[in-house]
Amino acid sequence: MHIAIFAESFLPKIDGVTMTVCRLLEHLARRGHESLVFAPGDAPTGYAGAPVIGLSGFRLPLYPELRLASPFVNLESRLAAFRPDVVHLVNPALLGLAGLRYARKLRVPVVASYHTDIPGYAEQYYGLGVLHDPIWAYFRWIHNQADLNLCPSRFTLAQLQERGFERIRLWEHGVDTVRFSPRHYNETWRARLSGGDVHAPLLLYVGRLAAEKRVEWLHPLIESLPGARLAIVGDGPMRRRLEDLFADTPTVFTGYLQGDDLAHAYASADLFVFPSASETFGNVVLEAMASGLPVIAPRAGGPVDHVRDGYNGFLFAPDNLAEMVALVRWLAWSPEHTRRLGAHAREYAQSQSWEEILDRLLDEYASLIRSHEHNHSLEQSRFGWQPPGIARPRKPYVRFGLG
Repeated sequence: MHIAIFAESFLPKIDGVTMTVCRLLEHLARRGHESLVFAPGDAPTGYAGAPVIGLSGFRLPLYPELRLASPFVNLESRLAAFRPDVVHLVNPALLGLAGLRYARKLRVPVVASYHTDIPGYAEQYYGLGVLHDPIWAYFRWIHNQADLNLCPSRFTLAQLQERGFERIRLWEHGVDTVRFSPRHYNETWRARLSGGDVHAPLLLYVGRLAAEKRVEWLHPLIESLPGARLAIVGDGPMRRRLEDLFADTPTVFTGYLQGDDLAHAYASADLFVFPSASETFGNVVLEAMASGLPVIAPRAGGPVDHVRDGYNGFLFAPDNLAEMVALVRWLAWSPEHTRRLGAHAREYAQSQSWEEILDRLLDEYASLIRSHEHNHSLEQSRFGWQPPGIARPRKPYVRFGLG
């Protein structure tokens, strides 16, 4: 298959959406399919064998790390030369409009995947509550033009259905349990993250440092735990403000970590605390579980699908800071119970394979292609004409490497 991906967010920006696109590109290459990526900003020229077309754009004033590309960019010749079987719009906002327009012109089926609660962010964290309903209406309009819509959690699926989104299917995300594993525990990293006090309980947060993540909730938490240590891994527009806030606490900021460094950071901590209540999935939750850490997270969004109260972590009421603090205080000084929850977290993460999840996505692509070609055949037989667009002999879809 030839899969054209229009991604509103991609490297060098690091976030959950980017990492999901990277895993998808790697999997497409492993299964012998071809892909092409269109993305805003200073993207690399290629990834996992796929050409990446970086497009000039503009920065969002409220979120300067986010660069958006114009929906009016001319990509028709490049897309037509690639001859896509499917166009996949990842988090469509502006660039996604261009992908949608050219897919329709070339008569190619469209998949759109929803990853970020932008309406919620606008209302709760950026003072744009007046735009909440119009933003929902805009995204509903885009997604309802797609042949298939995907979302990453049951919580988000219910939210989108309530908002009138159509043709929605669940596309869960997975985790690399080789990359993220308790075996990556490292004394040097333990010392770095704990400020040298390796025997103290070590709490960990991994994620963007932005308003919607509620990282400031960790300040009263660490203040209430004398003798414990906190490590904050990530970067973003609120980093300097958060560093000032936590200056009087035993907290270490590392900035972004990737690869082995990130794996060591997870595996060298004791407990993962994730205050964000606006996650459509939360990749870091599964990464922490795969690393053997119990997770404390809100009873909202994607984490609800994965955290089992008292088994691999605990969920707290989304707006109840005191409940979060109480749960963490109890676990921080109960090492045997924490280790038991961590073992269960690792066991659960091993059932969430990226390979199986992405193979199911490829099956969705193939089913959509077959349905699209069948409908075109009916049109041709009924009206006696050949639809314009892409003429290429189709080969049977094969799930390469599977029995």
